[in-house]
Amino acid sequence: MRIALGSDHAGFDLKSLLVATLLERGHDVLDLGTDSDSVSVDYPDFGAAVGRSVVSGESDLGVAICGTGIGMSIAANKVPGVRAAVVHDVSSARLAREHNHANVLCMGARLIGSVTAADALDAWLTSPLGEGRHLRRIEKIAALDEQAQL
Repeated sequence: MRIALGSDHAGFDLKSLLVATLLERGHDVLDLGTDSDSVSVDYPDFGAAVGRSVVSGESDLGVAICGTGIGMSIAANKVPGVRAAVVHDVSSARLAREHNHANVLCMGARLIGSVTAADALDAWLTSPLGEGRHLRRIEKIAALDEQAQL
């Protein structure tokens, strides 16, 4: 699976750890930056880049990290077709994938520890996409994307 990752300066260290984790587990990684924790950058640039990579098919899934995860999720969700979810633990990561079919995982480096982040990433990657009522709701979200493009 090819996974795009992006972060701002606040998320750089956690992104680096997750890149290594994904490579260790045999995934193909597309690192969209940033390349340093010492130069302040704007999270919308990186959240949008991750979202575009997923929607275009360049990557299967995406991970975006900033200080809280909130800014990245807002930016990524501006890309039609992205379903970015901020998660804080294994349960929220699993449910984001199962219930919401989240295709971009967002985390806050200042709020989540590295072990929890790696465990949440694993849970998200291995959780099946829910069907039934969940699929019906995903279709409604997709319709909202279509309406926004008009």
